[in-house]
Amino acid sequence: MTMLQRTPTHPRGSARSKCLAALTDVVSASGLKDGDTISFHHHLRNGDAVLNTVVAMLAQAGLKDLHLAATSLFPVHAPLVGHIRGGVISRISASFISGPVGEAISRGALPHPVRLTSHGGRARAIDLGELPVDVAFVAAPAADEMGNLSGRVGRAPCGTLGYPMVDVARARQVVAVTDTLLPYPASPIDIAQDKVDHVAVIPSIGDAGGIASGATRPASDALSLTIAGTTASVIAASGLLQDGFAFQTGAGGISLAAADAVGREMGARGITGSFACGGITGFHVRMLEAGLFRALLDVQCFDLDAVASFARNPGHMAMSAATYAGPHVGGAVVDRLSAVVLGAAEVDLEFNVNVTTRAGGVIMGGSGGHADAAQGAALTLVTTRLTAAGYPKIVPAVTTLTTPGRSVDVVVTEAGLAVNPARADLRDRLLHAGLPVLDIEALAHNARQAATLPQPPRPDGPLVAVSEYRDGRVIDQIRRIDEA
Repeated sequence: MTMLQRTPTHPRGSARSKCLAALTDVVSASGLKDGDTISFHHHLRNGDAVLNTVVAMLAQAGLKDLHLAATSLFPVHAPLVGHIRGGVISRISASFISGPVGEAISRGALPHPVRLTSHGGRARAIDLGELPVDVAFVAAPAADEMGNLSGRVGRAPCGTLGYPMVDVARARQVVAVTDTLLPYPASPIDIAQDKVDHVAVIPSIGDAGGIASGATRPASDALSLTIAGTTASVIAASGLLQDGFAFQTGAGGISLAAADAVGREMGARGITGSFACGGITGFHVRMLEAGLFRALLDVQCFDLDAVASFARNPGHMAMSAATYAGPHVGGAVVDRLSAVVLGAAEVDLEFNVNVTTRAGGVIMGGSGGHADAAQGAALTLVTTRLTAAGYPKIVPAVTTLTTPGRSVDVVVTEAGLAVNPARADLRDRLLHAGLPVLDIEALAHNARQAATLPQPPRPDGPLVAVSEYRDGRVIDQIRRIDEA
């Protein structure tokens, strides 16, 4: 494997500005050419405007056959579909794809199969030279003329810049794209000038209001609260809830409701956790400020409360995607987790989890940190309702394998919970605690009885994507859906 070497663009000792006269100068300044790999990060989530703006400019410049290595793609990136059909983008690597781009890929729009990685797997591939990046574009809420970047200030602050940290360390060229140019030096600095080759100023990098693109408040409906309460009881009965407890949840309503219940139990027991990590919300901030955790380790802020916290709380700290979940770093943060609460689109009888495709096989997500945290945590809990949109969610076999069942300890539903047979010790603890322990087959039966629609067959068309585990192994293939 050959790693790309950073290409200096300014003479040694030069102090001249790195600002380009216009975004269109990126092509000549960076040496970008047909077939190259361009990378983007998703800290602005569904409010991002940088990817669309840059790719439109590259299309106007006549570039073709580019490899888009994005951390995640959202509905806001729908214009990419036109650039795929126009031949500007021919390959995509990502950890999460939702919206029109995922739907187009599922129908065969892209000439080459998409590479779907976990967040840690993407960091590993870049660090080891398996995913070389020619030009990394960093959406910077604020920058100065020498390329010092800040995520905490500007017109669209996003907080931490954990995902591009990996890209800027390895890419051949790094271009900061900003709408807020500060006097030198920018303050506070989240990515330093020695990692940045060029600065391009555009009218807007996006809308920070789009960061909170999913549920970021605890659920309050009875069904969700039942699942959340059972989840918290599992953690309490596991024996892991003691000083130094380390915790991660998703940003969904059930996960946050479970975290709320765990937090109340921590307070009642006088427990102080070591850290909460992952994508951080205002809910996690309140746990930090209440003294329930000593620190937040944040790869990405999930709402504006978290963005504000990162600017004011010294215990709210940024980390790179490699530090967070890289399987190659010899001790990622996920490997120190006591417990993680994750969601699922489907779970099967082997405890395998799908968070990549919805019923029928359309790409609607991806691992993100799911497989990383599931393998790293001492206790991995997957929460799910029995059905969604009429389809069963506990099924004989998942449509797409995202996270192998050997990494999942407990599946929690409104009808009870199932424990992985490999964790007989945990099953005994939960039974002793009086929790509603069932076999996974019983949950699948209940899901089938509650569903109004059968699980659709797995698509069998031409290959459109491969699902990789965090170590780079292909663990599943995703096929084109039937247009009929």
